[in-house]
Amino acid sequence: MKLFPFLAASALTVGSVFAQQTRPNVIFIFSDDHTHQTISAYGSKLARTPNIDRIANEGAILYNNIVTNSICGPSRATLLTGKFSHQNGYKLNEKKFDTNQPVFPEKLQENGYQTAWIGKMHLNALPNGFDYLNVLPGHGHYYGSDFVNSKSDTVRYPGYVTNVITDLSLDWLTKRDQSKPFFLVVGHKATHREWYPDVQDLGAYDNVTFPLPSTFYDTYEGREAAAKQDMTIDKTMRLKEDLKVHADYDTKGRWSTFARMSPEEKKAFKAYYEGKVSKEFDAKNLSGKALVEWKFQRYLKDYLSTANSLDRNIGKLLDYLDKSGLAKNTVVIYASDQGFYMGEHGWFDKRFIYEESLKTPFVIRYPGVVKPGTKVNQIVSNIDWAPTVLNITGSKIPAEIQGESFLPLLKGEKAPWRKEAYYHYYEFPQPHHVYPHFGVRSEQFTLVHFYGEINTWELFDLKKDPQQLHNLYGQKGYEKITAELKDKLRKLMVQYKDQEALEILGKN
Repeated sequence: MKLFPFLAASALTVGSVFAQQTRPNVIFIFSDDHTHQTISAYGSKLARTPNIDRIANEGAILYNNIVTNSICGPSRATLLTGKFSHQNGYKLNEKKFDTNQPVFPEKLQENGYQTAWIGKMHLNALPNGFDYLNVLPGHGHYYGSDFVNSKSDTVRYPGYVTNVITDLSLDWLTKRDQSKPFFLVVGHKATHREWYPDVQDLGAYDNVTFPLPSTFYDTYEGREAAAKQDMTIDKTMRLKEDLKVHADYDTKGRWSTFARMSPEEKKAFKAYYEGKVSKEFDAKNLSGKALVEWKFQRYLKDYLSTANSLDRNIGKLLDYLDKSGLAKNTVVIYASDQGFYMGEHGWFDKRFIYEESLKTPFVIRYPGVVKPGTKVNQIVSNIDWAPTVLNITGSKIPAEIQGESFLPLLKGEKAPWRKEAYYHYYEFPQPHHVYPHFGVRSEQFTLVHFYGEINTWELFDLKKDPQQLHNLYGQKGYEKITAELKDKLRKLMVQYKDQEALEILGKN
């Protein structure tokens, strides 16, 4: 039976709109310094994260998702470009992202997607590829933070930043062009230093005593770079600024978080940190190991209390998707910019190629495509995030992107995949005196070279020594695997066009 011409045209229009609407939306929730050791979906006993766990349980969880450069801004630049730091030019924090280079959301726009980034971006520039931007300048603040929008206007929003970012995201979702599929990055400040919890989460873990990591008193034998860093809870973590012991609640100026709080918020903070935490600190009169272990407990209490709001707000976003009917056709991703130390090796912060800072959480829910409870154990890198989103949305993957789509892994398909991944960290000496280094991470081994003011190699067997305490480089019996990994390292440098690293490697 033939349709009349106007009916045929009408059917085509409806069909094209239907096809457009059935293309999946994507929400990429991107936190800061939130490590897998504190997520219950990854087996953590430190805290419960029911909403992040929900994404994992209803979709897939990646167990070997690693970064190319374990630091905040460069990780975001890699997300946007699908390239290593030496290719996108953003090697260090606090630099300015080159907005003249291509970013993958531009391909989404070409494919009819409406795009937005709300919250923390930390690139010191507003990149192309977004129809709407409302981002924190730099790291932003936990209370009363400023936001810079697409018009470069700066607006200060009262309240706790995690809640504000979620509210702004929900507002954008309700007001967006509903004829188009969308891509939204929800960029959270949490759980970045100095770990200011939401008022309602103050003291959330006060009744918990956390076990010391078995490596807390690591002596760093055979690991010169690890011995010479400046990121220990003992010596680097500050009582006043980080742990709020006798904090100065009357400081003024744009950088003061307390100056941005409402009177009620400041009153609650002062009552808790001055009336309880500082009072306890004074009464104990601690020193030596007792002091550093008290600092460890306070660090975890503040960090995890800050993470409470992060998970709660993820739940608020998931509830909105359910109630609005968007959940069935929206891919939800949760990831962090890199891992973080929860006292392992006596540290906080990140930067090293070692597992705690190299690996970052990544869970994804894709209804009807990724089976609930899917587990991915292959090595995935953050250069792979951009091409995977492009693949999911049916958008073109540019040839210059250095990563690959891991959608086949998510779908459980047997597809060829890499056995090793490349890493290169640059920022030295400030702020934590971690020497620049590059390396290769395979399924069983990590080989790393620290360069600059030192010239050392390290080799770890991750199966026998998952905590990476025993440097096997140069030891008898490991000559063959060392040579194989050095050869692979060189090939990866050539593949990813890291000429600077190749020149350094050629001298060793």
